[in-house]
Amino acid sequence: MSDDAPVPSDGGFGRRRFLGYVLAAPTLATAAKLSIAPSAEGVVSPQPTDFLDLNDLMTVAALPTSHLITVQVNTDGTVSFALPRAEVGQGITTSTAMLIAEEMDVPLERVKVSLADARPELLFNQLTGGSNTTIATFDPIRVAAAIARLRLLAAAAAELGVATSDLTMRDGVVTAPGHAGLDIGALAAKAASSRTEQVRVTLKSREDFTVIGTPRNRVDALAAVTGRKTFAMDLQIPEAKPTMVCRPPTINGTVRSVANLATVRAMPGVTDVVTISTGVAVRAETFGQCIDAVRALQVAWGPGTAEGKSDASVLDALRRAELPMGLPPLTPTIDTRFTFHFRSNSALETNCAIADVRGGRAEIWSSLKSPIVARQKIAARLGLPLDAVTVHVTEGGGSFGRRLFFDAALEAAEVSQKIGKPVKLMWHRADDSRQGRTHPMALSRVRATYLGSSVLGFKQVHTSVATDLGHGLGEMITALAASIPVGDLAFSETFFQLSQTMPYDFGVSNRLLNETDKGFNTGSMRNVYSPDMTCARELVVDRLAARMRKDPYQLRRDSLRTDRARAVLDKVAEAGSWGRRLPAGVAQGIAFHDEYRSVSAVLVELDCRPETVGRTIRDAVTGPRVTKAVIAVDVGLAVNPRGLEAQMMGCLMDGIALALTSSLHLRDGAFLEASWDNYFYTRQWNTPPDLQIIVMPPTTGDPGGAGELGVAASMAAVACAYGRATGTMPTTFPINHGTLSFEPKPTVPPIPQSPTNGLDHVR
Repeated sequence: MSDDAPVPSDGGFGRRRFLGYVLAAPTLATAAKLSIAPSAEGVVSPQPTDFLDLNDLMTVAALPTSHLITVQVNTDGTVSFALPRAEVGQGITTSTAMLIAEEMDVPLERVKVSLADARPELLFNQLTGGSNTTIATFDPIRVAAAIARLRLLAAAAAELGVATSDLTMRDGVVTAPGHAGLDIGALAAKAASSRTEQVRVTLKSREDFTVIGTPRNRVDALAAVTGRKTFAMDLQIPEAKPTMVCRPPTINGTVRSVANLATVRAMPGVTDVVTISTGVAVRAETFGQCIDAVRALQVAWGPGTAEGKSDASVLDALRRAELPMGLPPLTPTIDTRFTFHFRSNSALETNCAIADVRGGRAEIWSSLKSPIVARQKIAARLGLPLDAVTVHVTEGGGSFGRRLFFDAALEAAEVSQKIGKPVKLMWHRADDSRQGRTHPMALSRVRATYLGSSVLGFKQVHTSVATDLGHGLGEMITALAASIPVGDLAFSETFFQLSQTMPYDFGVSNRLLNETDKGFNTGSMRNVYSPDMTCARELVVDRLAARMRKDPYQLRRDSLRTDRARAVLDKVAEAGSWGRRLPAGVAQGIAFHDEYRSVSAVLVELDCRPETVGRTIRDAVTGPRVTKAVIAVDVGLAVNPRGLEAQMMGCLMDGIALALTSSLHLRDGAFLEASWDNYFYTRQWNTPPDLQIIVMPPTTGDPGGAGELGVAASMAAVACAYGRATGTMPTTFPINHGTLSFEPKPTVPPIPQSPTNGLDHVR
């Protein structure tokens, strides 16, 4: 398409025609220029989130700087892309490579995706969260790649003396009749530009896709399973020695004094001991020596921000903070309150960072999902100008919200500055459980009114310990707005309203959020408000079905607002044989959730028979077991169906844990759990042996969000199955929270003694 081609009369460029840039560079570099127009087309009784939801907000915010992320063609024939998001196991480096390989017609293995350092000029375009990565980057990456392909073809045409229409590009090689093929590496410099210029380009149509939409293995799979994948603690930064922190016995306690500093400094391998804002840091030759020193420290601690609080006292405070529901209606009503306890947001890879702060400069390495805010706050903490701080984003071993917070990076920077030496700081697993980020305790009260077979109204009031959204939208302005009094409540309410919706035609529906108590270290755990909100809603839908003498699946199907929603619900009901005869004490549960411009439905079968609930497993909470699960998802266009299936499998395990077993127990200002051996995420004994994940055919031309999509419906389906199996609707989650199956480890010293002999664990 020539630069003087006519522009469509609506001022746009059509669905596949875009503007982009060729950038001034030694080898070919390209970028995109885009706009967005959210739509609620085809939605019955549209709600505000049908026009603008949280994902739209994040995508629109990222667009103005989309031209700053570039595709680079290298002389060795590879294509490089620095992704301004964090890879934490969700597979976005693979899906990103697929987008580039598709538009450029290069082999997937030739695309090298790295993670970009913190770049403040990207503003809102470097935040990883809300299942937004593929949505926000889908068009910008493809446009940049398509422009690169266009330029390579033009360079090849000039080199061979033929028209571009005579050229074919496949597997990274450009060919023409009667000519030897030219590899893109040989064309990289010739296709480059000495000045930045604007280019129009047409993207591939969906019918021509050969990569997008096909199941692909992860590009990093081999490195992951062979131990060659590089995480922060694998980096060999000169002079960076192991560092750990002696932390308080209660949440956010403070250091008053240390009685034996000289003694600990003289311990084998110890190089430095220094007090910091969160405790007493120890640097040594090995992490084992750090642990010995931390355990030896004799610290007098000041009170923390949750001093004396327990599950019961926080629950009482939430009840007092609950917003009024209004006068009881005259029609039949279901009015129920649900309790959701604290849950850990500890990731598989424990919290860690490397820092080198010397000579008025700082360099940080860590897995960060909001690196711009991290860089800005580290600079402020150290008293350094922003341009004196460099933040490198490393790959992370899990996150789902945890790495939106950069407490380890802040600590590492503070320690390094105080001692004038590089540090490799790592949290102990007990640190993450007790002082790390948690999903807030919450109450969700639901009032549903009905008459005959019609639901007239549905109101849900969610009251929660405050969710820390201090990362904002990934830069300092919204981060500050989300942190100051009053502003934080407004930010949370906006986040809540733009992420929650009512998928059913239930008359007048509304939802309210009230948050209280900022004394806890909370965070945007995977799916944030949705698991609790959806679980409460879906349980009430089951209760409505019982009152109306309707089948729970049929009530949902009759009430869902869109064809996409009904399709996924129908699919799980069919694949899971909804309504089939099961033994007493075993039941099915079905649930629906929509978010991120995607829809999902989950059907589970749950075994609540005494022989299952009462089975004995060492040091375990057993209880009911999910024996079968069927998940159907419609994400519009699935870039990598195999990666999507893996995401849904993880979502299911999260949902099972949230419904049945995983929670923190608060007592006297401290959480009792100190590791995953007593924090009961879904274990093998609660994993369904029969699991089917169904990716629906593409329903739109664009991808929806997927990373968090399946959590809410999975949790709700398990809860609904429990209610049907036992005849009693559960109202407290996880269902087994009342079972404390372990002896709590001491909080002083903060790092518990590791087992010294495992023979007693051998069966």
